[in-house]
Formats: sequence, structure tokens, C-alpha cells
Amino acid sequence: MIKAAEYGHNSWELMVVVDQRNLEECMRFRMRVEGTLHIGGLMLKLVEKIKAPQDWSDHALWWEQKSCWLLKTHWTLDKYGIQADAELHYTPQHRPLSLQLPNMRTVALRVSFSSVVFKTVAEICRILNIRRSEELSLLKPPDDCKKKKKKERSPEWQVDEMLTKDILDSTATGVSGSPGFYSTSMTFQTDNGFDYNPQNPLATCQLNVPPDELAKMYLPLDLEDKAVINAGWLDSSRSLMEQGIQENDRLQLRFKYHCFFDLNPKYDAGRITQLYEQARWSILLEEIDCTEEEMLMFASLQYHICKLTSMSSDQNSRSDEGEVDEVEAALSNLEMSLDGGTADSILEDITDIPKLEDYLKLFRPKRLTLKPYKEYWFIFKDTTISYYKNKESAVGEPIEQLHLRGCEVVPDVNVTDKKFGIKLMIPVADGMNEIYIRCEDETQYAKWKAACILASKGKTMAYSSYRSEVKNIQSFLQMKSLAPPSGQTTPDLDSMEMNAESFVSPRYVKKYKSKQLTTRILEAHQNVSKLSLIDAKMRFIEAWQSLPEFGIKYYVVRFRGSKKDEILGISYNRLIRIDMSTGLPVTTWRFSNMRQWNVNWEIRQVTIDFDQNVSLAFSCVSCDCKVVHEYIGGYIFLSTRSKDQNETLDEDLFHKLTGGQE
Repeated sequence: MIKAAEYGHNSWELMVVVDQRNLEECMRFRMRVEGTLHIGGLMLKLVEKIKAPQDWSDHALWWEQKSCWLLKTHWTLDKYGIQADAELHYTPQHRPLSLQLPNMRTVALRVSFSSVVFKTVAEICRILNIRRSEELSLLKPPDDCKKKKKKERSPEWQVDEMLTKDILDSTATGVSGSPGFYSTSMTFQTDNGFDYNPQNPLATCQLNVPPDELAKMYLPLDLEDKAVINAGWLDSSRSLMEQGIQENDRLQLRFKYHCFFDLNPKYDAGRITQLYEQARWSILLEEIDCTEEEMLMFASLQYHICKLTSMSSDQNSRSDEGEVDEVEAALSNLEMSLDGGTADSILEDITDIPKLEDYLKLFRPKRLTLKPYKEYWFIFKDTTISYYKNKESAVGEPIEQLHLRGCEVVPDVNVTDKKFGIKLMIPVADGMNEIYIRCEDETQYAKWKAACILASKGKTMAYSSYRSEVKNIQSFLQMKSLAPPSGQTTPDLDSMEMNAESFVSPRYVKKYKSKQLTTRILEAHQNVSKLSLIDAKMRFIEAWQSLPEFGIKYYVVRFRGSKKDEILGISYNRLIRIDMSTGLPVTTWRFSNMRQWNVNWEIRQVTIDFDQNVSLAFSCVSCDCKVVHEYIGGYIFLSTRSKDQNETLDEDLFHKLTGGQE
């Protein structure tokens, strides 16, 4: 019998449960401890008491009542506030998780349940061979009945065992975490021009699902539905276990922040493909709105990518050539770039800044006019647009001068209807002013839009990128055109095999017959038929980025002083106040004009101050205010990246900008 003196006056019994994967029942131990015992000492005593010869290095203590990990092994029980009523679990930190990738395939991976989500996502991206993990995060799908029925009807959550095995095998062949780990994602081209990535299983596109499966997954969403989905982003500053995620739970890996930095086809084969897949599914499931013309353009690119993917897989299966040495490929690329640039790559003489002059039509939506568009003489110089009543009056003062630095440039185009418009959202004290400019033809549109894009970044047309920007816009318009290029004949439908319904959203399947869809997709395909596989994916991503709603995440909020709920849209460069009943934007504020933002954690209210003494405050209705706070801070953090930096991120800065102060 142990005497009371042997226990010590300050000792007490603590219950510790040991979770073991291979045993059906957990082991329970009552341990006599003192408050001065540190966590590392407690784990050492526990392992000695278990007397089981196994590797305990992945185990850590989990305090279930407080939902927290005890990872600071030098802290004492007193410092953590652990007393006799506590029950600790000695449990594995890495556990299996069902992870749905952007391509809608589900894999089973063992990930850390004790690290903060920011680090866990970085670990997942190392396994998947995806650079720039800070752009991705984990999303928990909503649990409402409508979504549950959707999950039961569709096979999207079934674990793809083959893909899981390929990913783990490709990771095992590399040196995970080494400086050159991402070099395994390098892409090469075969003699026939196909993109070939020998090691990354995520660099291959998935074939489109049959129309009936797509119809099961399709669920029309309004802004409130989107707000419910966006509330599911996990807190990057807390671990999975601390947020109630359990072993084998289902989470979605998605690109959360829509500012894709340093997207390099040579090193980002997997990243580009997964971006393409996320964009493709957002179009097919109508998570983002697009016009019928744009839907057909996206369909033609999907068809082209599926076609090349099938051909390149056949090519790779027949190819027995060894892998190209990466250093040799890099040196070859460097040698070509050093051979000498063309005149286009040289900056023009900045003393002679070019300007544009022409008749264009102008429309201000907030001004009541009988004739919406009115023709004026426009002059574009430096980063400003001036417009006059006519060409003769240009010697005097303009009617108005528009300063485009920091403005938003949105296309307002329908190639089929010969509509070539530019929507300018110009920053003012209380938000943004909308101005619509209408051009006569594609050439005029390309020149003026390219100039507006450069001016929004504070650059003039003297920059060498102006010419390439014009060419990109012209090729994009050609891609959107449904008429075949001159010299090409209309495709023969009888000689082509295509399941056209797989390339458009279910709404268009109901609108058109199969043969009509096939005809229109094949006509549009002739404009993109010469693109390589990687170029076609990049074009798809660029077209996705050009959509007006690109990157906007919606949340239901209540603005200070308002008596009704409204929608707050958060994009990579601005905040948008949206009327919930009409879905129309009321006010826009740009991040570039933001001075500071604060969160009152007691009343859960976000306050943001902008230039010119503009301030706004709101409380979140559809989610915790931490979700919105992290979105804003995350975009500010990503804006600090530069190409001069290596790929090591300032994680402390991220948590300072996004972490809660609770």
C-alpha cells in the first residue's frame, strides 16, 4: 500500500487514453502527476508505462474537452491549465483524409491533423506536386439536405484508388521537401508537339463525365446558396482536429485565392491542369455566369483538350525514350533566350509616348438619358482618357478626363452580335464609377482595351507589353468567334464523334438538340484547333479569368446602420456591396485604397477604412467573421509576393494578417 507521503502534497491522478490504430480497444492509464510536470515528461512516463515496442514519434497529446493539441512539450501541466478532471488522448497526429481534388477526383491521403491548416495544405501540395500552396485551402462541403441528396446521387466522393496509388508512388520516387522537389513537375514536348510529363499523375486531364452524371451534379445556385458554400473554408490558423474534422472526413482542396502567381507551363504541369479542372467544373456547374457565346468557346476548348489528351496518352504509351535531362533542358531554354531579343522586347523611347485618337461611344448607366450611347471624340494619352464633343473641339478643354490608374477593366463583348464594349470601373471616394465605352470593330477594341489594361496598372502604351496585349486580345476574340477562319471549311458532322452534351452545362443541353450543339462546338473549335495541349489549358484559364464574376466569393452580411441583410462580394482586388433582392452591385471598394481593417471579436464586426475618410463596418450572417477577415488578409499577403523571392513564404506574416485575436 502506497503511503500518502509518497504521493506528495501537490500530486493528483490524470487519465490518459492511448489510441492505437491496430488494437480494437484503447488503453487507459491513470497516472499520478504534479502540475510542474512538463508535457514531454508526461509522454515519456506514459511510453514507459505502456511497455509496447513501437514507434511513438507521430503520437501527441490531445485535450478533448478544450479541443486543443498539447504540442509545446516544454510547457507544464499548470501552464496549460490541466487539472484532475481532464482526460487526455495520446493519439496519432497523421490520419487518413478523403480529399476531393479540383478535378473532382477523390484521393485518400494521410495528413497532419495537428498542424495548422496552412501547413497541412502545404504538406498536401508537396505530395501532389503543386507549387504555390498559399493559393489553395480546404473547403468543408455544406451539410444541408439538398447537398446530401446530391452527394448520394453522384459518385464524386468515391475514392479513386488508382489515382491515390499513382500519387503516392510518384511522391515515393522523389525526395519530398527537398529544394528541388518541384522539379519533378517539369513538362517536355515530344517530337509531335504533345506535352509530356513523365512523373506527375495530376498533369493529365480527366475526360468529361457523361451528361446524365453531370445532370445529377448540377444544382442551380443563387447568391445565398453560394454564400453557404463559401462559409465552409477552414480556418488556416487552426488544425483540422481543432475544427472538428475527424479521420476519413471529406474535404475539398480548391484554389481559394484567385491570383495565380508565377504560373509557368514548364514547371507547373499539375498546377495548371488542376486550375483548368477547377475552372472547367465552375463553368459546367454554372458556379460562375457566362454568356452562351462564352459557353460554346469553353466547350470547344474542352473538346480540343480532351482530344489532345487522348492522343498524347497514346503517344506516351508508345514512347520508350528516356526522360530529358532537366538541367540540359533549362540550359537549352536559357541559350535560346540569350540569342537576342526582337525589337518588340525593347522599351520605346519614353519621351515619345504614343496616343490613341478616335470616335467612340460613351454610356453612363447612372445618368438618365433617352439615348444610352452617345458618340464623342476620344483621346487616350499616358494613363488618362479625355473625350470631346467632336474632333474639332479637341483643341480646347475636354468634357471630362478619366484617370484610369487603379481602375477595373471588364470586357463587354459579344462577337456574334458585333458588340465590342469596354466597362471601366473607376475608383472614387465612395466606391467606383461605371463607364461603358463602345468600339466599332475588333481592331479598335483590341487597341483601346490593351491601353486601358496598361493604364490601370499605371503603365503607358510605350511599354513593350502593349503590342503583345493587343495580339492576345485579338486572338481571344478570334477564339470566341463561332465562324470558322477564312480558308477553312465547315466540319463534316458525319465524320466526327463527339458527345457534345458533356462539354456544356445541363441548361444548354435542354436548350439545344445534340446535333445543333455539335455543329456549334465544332465551328468554334476551328479557331482553337492549332493550339498545343498546354496552350489550350492556359487559354481556358485566361478566358475564365476574363469573366466578370471571376474570383468573387459571396457572403451574407449586415452593414452597420442597415436594417436588412445584403451580399458582400470579395475578389482579389476589391470588395463589392450587392443588393440581395436584385443581385446588382451597389458600391465597390478597391484594396489598393484600403488603409486598414480591424475586427471587434466581441461583437464579431469587421471595420474597414479607405482613403478619403471612407469607412464601412459589417457583421457576418452566413459565416463567422474570421472567414471574411482571412480572405481580406490573405489577398493582402499574396500581394506582397515578388519574383525576386524564393518559394519560402513568410508564414508569420500570413498569420499576422489573417489570424484571429480571440
